[in-house]
Amino acid sequence: MTPTRKPRVSPVRLVLLLLLALLLPLSALAYNKNRVATDANGQPLHISGSVVIIEPDIELSEVLAGGVTEPRREWTQAARRLYPAAVRSRLTGASKTLVPDYRIPVDLPPASRMGQIIRLNEAVSMSVLAYSSPGNQLATKGKRLDWTLGPGVEELRKATGADYALFTYMRDSYTSAGRKALRVVGLLLLGGDIGGGSQIGVTTLVDLRTGQVVWFNFLAKQTGDLRDEQGASATVNNMLQGLPL
Repeated sequence: MTPTRKPRVSPVRLVLLLLLALLLPLSALAYNKNRVATDANGQPLHISGSVVIIEPDIELSEVLAGGVTEPRREWTQAARRLYPAAVRSRLTGASKTLVPDYRIPVDLPPASRMGQIIRLNEAVSMSVLAYSSPGNQLATKGKRLDWTLGPGVEELRKATGADYALFTYMRDSYTSAGRKALRVVGLLLLGGDIGGGSQIGVTTLVDLRTGQVVWFNFLAKQTGDLRDEQGASATVNNMLQGLPL
């Protein structure tokens, strides 16, 4: 019997949700924040080598009438299949060399070398997100994308044979019929929107030869759909915006 794959608990989630609450009122349609690392001459780096897609950490939910968010397993399973397929299509179309996706074992111990790499990427992604906002930049880094996972990523390179690893964290929610009705009532009677679904995500490209984070993107939207091929393709186009191909 195949073990049930559960969403991985991540510290990134809290930061994403907090930032989403701040960002979406300012831009109800979409917010993208992509950054590319630079070389010694200040020029943007470009991908030079093969890429492995690390199994994305994706969860889809439904926002019920009362505002409670309830995970939907069938939606999540569809998104976990469609999203990486759309990423492969995008990278193949850009003539990038791909190696087979790395599927994270269900029973991977958090304390194992590979488990530590996954968790470290989450922590570094959270730091990039937190300290790249205006007014919150670190004096030692300024506006540069200057972060690394360290030489330990060599373990992932040995396991996959790739030069770069693409990590993705995505949470997508959709309003139920009851919630949609309440939003209409709120607009008519209260003059304000009580809120509905949203799409938020973080993706990083890491050089497995050095551990350097060469590209980062944060996406926050109130629209988007990962439950079908067309929606997954559109989301990938947004998530990979600015990728140094």
